Amino acid sequence: MTTHRELTKKSMQDYITPSVRNIPPSGIRRFFDLVSGSKDIISLGVGEPDFITPWHVREACVYSLEQGKTAYTPNAGLLELREEIGKYLYEQFQVHYEPSNQILVTVGGSEAIDLALRTLISPGDEILVPEPSYISYSPIGTITGGTAVPIETFAKDQFKLTAESLEAAITPKSKVLILCYPSNPTGAKMSYEDWLPIAQLVEKHDLIVISDEIYAELTYGSKHVSFASLPGMKDRTILVSGFSKAFAMTGWRMGYACGHPDLIAAMLKIHQYTVMCAPVMGQIAALEALRNGMEEMGKMMESYNQRRRLVVKGFREIGLDCHEPQGAFYAFPSIQKTGLSSEQFAQQLLKEGKVAVVPGHVFGLGGEGFVRCSYATSVNQLTEAIDRIGKFVKPILN
Repeated sequence: MTTHRELTKKSMQDYITPSVRNIPPSGIRRFFDLVSGSKDIISLGVGEPDFITPWHVREACVYSLEQGKTAYTPNAGLLELREEIGKYLYEQFQVHYEPSNQILVTVGGSEAIDLALRTLISPGDEILVPEPSYISYSPIGTITGGTAVPIETFAKDQFKLTAESLEAAITPKSKVLILCYPSNPTGAKMSYEDWLPIAQLVEKHDLIVISDEIYAELTYGSKHVSFASLPGMKDRTILVSGFSKAFAMTGWRMGYACGHPDLIAAMLKIHQYTVMCAPVMGQIAALEALRNGMEEMGKMMESYNQRRRLVVKGFREIGLDCHEPQGAFYAFPSIQKTGLSSEQFAQQLLKEGKVAVVPGHVFGLGGEGFVRCSYATSVNQLTEAIDRIGKFVKPILN
C-alpha cells in the first residue's frame, strides 16, 4: 500500500501530462506582466485596442441584464446572432454560411481554434503553420497530439506564405494548414492572386484549412480576401473570427467558427461538454455590434491607419528597417542592425528606454531579429515610444 509519505516524494510536476508540462509560458504575457502597474513604461506589447467598446454595445448588454436575460443560450449560440454573423460574412467577404448548421458561437476566437484542432487532429498528424505567427497555434496542436511543422516566411516576401515554401513542407502526414492573414505579428496580408496557388496545393494534397481571420476588418489599401471565398475552398476551410479586434471587444470573449456542417457538428460536441455556450450577455452585445457598429469600426480603422503610417515612418527615421504592414495593428521592425538578439533588445529597451515590445523569436521561425510593436495605442504614446526607442538605438547604430 502506498503511504502518504511516499506520495509526497513525488514532484507535483510529475502528475502533469508532458504535453502540457513542456509547453513554454506565453512570451507575450511575460512582457505584459513585467510592465503591469508600471506608470513610466510605454507598452507596445499586447494586441488590444485602446478604444472602449462603443456605448450602444455596452448599453445593449446592460439592458439585457435589466430584463433578466441571464440564462443559457442554445449551445451553438443565439440563432439571431448566428443569422447576423452569416449576413455580415456574406456582405463583407462574399462567403455564405447557413446559421442553423454552419456557424458556431464560441468563447473568443481562441476557443474556436482549440475546437477546430481537437476536432481534426489525431496523434501523429502534422499541422502546417506559417511563421512568424500567433503563438497559440503550435502549443494547442501539440496538446492534441499533433506535430506542428513551421513554414518560415520572410520580410523580402512581405511575410506572405508562398506556394514553394508550403509545398516543401508538406508530407504524407500533413493534415491541417493554419492561416492567419492579416497576420499577427507581421501585419502581412494576402491578395486573391496570392491565395490561388495556395488553394491549388490545399486541394492537391487534401488538406483542411483553419483560417484565423480575426483581423479581417483591419486592412489598409485593399479589402481582406477570405480564404473560404476561393473556388473549392469553402468546404475545406474552418473560418475563425470574432469581435475582439475590429469591434474593440477583447474582454467580452466573443468569437465564432464557420465551416462544413459535419465539422461544425463535431466542434459543437466538444463545445457542449466543455463550456456549453458563450455568455448570453456577450452574445447580445455582439449582436448589437454587428447591427449598429459599422460607423465606430470605420472611425477606429481611420485612427489605426494614421498610427500605422506614423510608426513605420518613425522606425525608418531612427534607422530600423520596417516593412509596411497591410493589415492588423502591428509593426514588425528589424533590429538586426543593432547586433542584439530580439530577446536582448526587448529586455534592454524595457530597462533603459522604458518601452515594452515583444521579442520576435516568441512567434516562431523567422521571428528572430525582429520585435513586435502594437500601434493600438494613442498617437501621443506612440510618438513618445518611437522617440525613446530612437534614443536607445542611436549609440548602438552609430
